[in-house]
Amino acid sequence: MKRTAKAHWNGTLKEGTGTITTQSTTLNNTQYSFKTRFAEGVGTNPEELIAAAHAGCFTMAVGAELTKAGFTPGDLDTEAVLELDMVALSITGIHLELKASAIEGVSAEQFQAIAEGAKANCIISKVLNAPITLGVSYQ
Repeated sequence: MKRTAKAHWNGTLKEGTGTITTQSTTLNNTQYSFKTRFAEGVGTNPEELIAAAHAGCFTMAVGAELTKAGFTPGDLDTEAVLELDMVALSITGIHLELKASAIEGVSAEQFQAIAEGAKANCIISKVLNAPITLGVSYQ
């Protein structure tokens, strides 16, 4: 299986603009620029897309691991916070904050272990070269 995305850029780093399109067209000529990446502007940026991909992948992995352990997943919500060092221009870490509820029969300790396993083994976690931390709240 292959997944594709395309990017177009025109102009200098600070004044130029670009668009990103994904194979599914969920992003279709979506705007990105210096402002959307390093300040505030309308559009997306590569770091935001990495955070979104990580949040989605990790949350699906938690659901899969719960199912594999014999539990029925309830509500799983993850926020991924990517830290970008503006001086070194590098990603210094990603923090995953997972909130879960309505999972019958799983203890807090079991859920924590399942979440830690998903953090270590989700596809996006495996490809990232940055520290990944995890916070879990379970009700």
